[in-house]
Amino acid sequence: MTDRILPLAGSSFGANPSFVDLLREARPEELAHLRQTISADAAGAVPHGTTVLGLIYGDGVLVAGDRRATSGYTIADDSMRKVFAADDYSAIAIAGAAGMAVEMVRLFQLELEHYEKLTGDRLSLEGKANRLAQLIRQNFPLAMQGLVVVPLFGGFDERRDAGRLFYYDATGGRWEEDDYQATGSGSQPAKNSLKKRWRPGLSRDEAVRVAVEALLDASEDDVATGGPSVYRRIFPIALAVTATGADEVPESEVEAAVTAVLEERS
Repeated sequence: MTDRILPLAGSSFGANPSFVDLLREARPEELAHLRQTISADAAGAVPHGTTVLGLIYGDGVLVAGDRRATSGYTIADDSMRKVFAADDYSAIAIAGAAGMAVEMVRLFQLELEHYEKLTGDRLSLEGKANRLAQLIRQNFPLAMQGLVVVPLFGGFDERRDAGRLFYYDATGGRWEEDDYQATGSGSQPAKNSLKKRWRPGLSRDEAVRVAVEALLDASEDDVATGGPSVYRRIFPIALAVTATGADEVPESEVEAAVTAVLEERS
């Protein structure tokens, strides 16, 4: 016969009918696992990636990100990579808890590769976006403790013959944009910049410049977003996905766009 948990004499259970309060008074050992959480200070000390963005352009979709990772008010890494090819026709950019985000990218890449080897065909872009939403949803308990992962996902949809861009929230909610989107600590100034500069049918060179300018604007308003450093050779990373596949934009092209924006402003 199972033991019954009864209110203790003098217990406040009658005034506050909470089962958790009852367990805390009568059987505190039953709540031991609930104490195994991450404190706010510990979550804040974990390196976080900051600003990434994506935009639709004439040939497909461009995804880009700055290079800074922060740990509280400290720069944890000034050359972090936040933009990755998910497979041959899609790309993912990460913001949030850096270690968990990178592991999520690796798992996502592995699952897409496994699916292709198992079926002999690529998962549809819609299917990839849905699978990423499931991975984010599985992280929700840790997201509630401050370890949030909020990526952007973009790719070329061969069925629609067009680039597509998806963004997410911490619960795994998924939405699609038909122009541009940004996420991370500098997302608001980045989106403000994209709102002014983006237009339908951009060429790749124009798209790279628009993305670079948005990240530069974000770095000027958000302390956690790293700006380009010409003398240290640290520039944003951008990846373009078109009908021919996912290709990283050469550093020389990104540097040229950075130089053009800085010269225009000076």
